[in-house]
Amino acid sequence: MGRILAIDYGTKRTGLAVTDPLKIVANPLTTVRTHELMAFIEKYLHEEEVEALVVGMPRDLFNQDSHSTQAVKQFVSRLKKTFPACPVHEHDERFTSKMALEAMISSGSSKTDRRKKENIDKLSATIILQSFMEAQSYLP
Repeated sequence: MGRILAIDYGTKRTGLAVTDPLKIVANPLTTVRTHELMAFIEKYLHEEEVEALVVGMPRDLFNQDSHSTQAVKQFVSRLKKTFPACPVHEHDERFTSKMALEAMISSGSSKTDRRKKENIDKLSATIILQSFMEAQSYLP
């Protein structure tokens, strides 16, 4: 059984999260610089069995494209061309950064940890992945 890799794409940094092989739990993986992202994904797909990729799609409150949607769509297109054997799913990422920050606060994370954008990015990817799994009935 393969994992699912979630991507919270950003112009500077990208947060990544992954499921366990049984697809029960979504866990933060890492944050990488976006210019290093394709190399990271290629290496990860070579080392781990990945069943699918999930990319957070930015939308506004009215479910319309946001200012960063076009860049994410271009990235999704590049993913599909580079890794044609791996399905790529788009998933709504509205409010994930806010939810990630709130989760960090409620879990007692220090202000220093909450100020590190990379922590929010990988937690946002985890929220995207968890939501995708729930929508796809991977979870009970």
